[in-house]
Amino acid sequence: QVQLVESGGGLVQAGGSLRLSCAANGRTVSSDGMGWFRQVPGKEREFVAAISWNGRALYYADSVKGRFTVSRDNAKNTMYLQMNSLEPEDTAVYYCAASTAVMGGILRDPRTYDYWGQGTQVTVSS
Repeated sequence: QVQLVESGGGLVQAGGSLRLSCAANGRTVSSDGMGWFRQVPGKEREFVAAISWNGRALYYADSVKGRFTVSRDNAKNTMYLQMNSLEPEDTAVYYCAASTAVMGGILRDPRTYDYWGQGTQVTVSS
């Protein structure tokens, strides 16, 4: 059992940056794949970025590649999403997730994940 808590969202102007954090409580997630997803009301939850347990495999949606960077600090039991060059289309609630699958699973697929955070709102003004 693990609790994930996102933070760092807010309002930013187009072209600006935000850094999201996902802190895990309850147990270590150092052996878990982790990911970021976002969702706009009325739309499907969308994959954003993911990272393997050891940080050696990174995955990005085409829409954010080159602008966002996912990382993790297992000593702090925390995953991060650095978001640069933000666009209004990035506006969404951002969720972090952790997967306890033995082989990591398909980290682009939300069905892979066992635990989800409560979400943090990111709003990008034009």
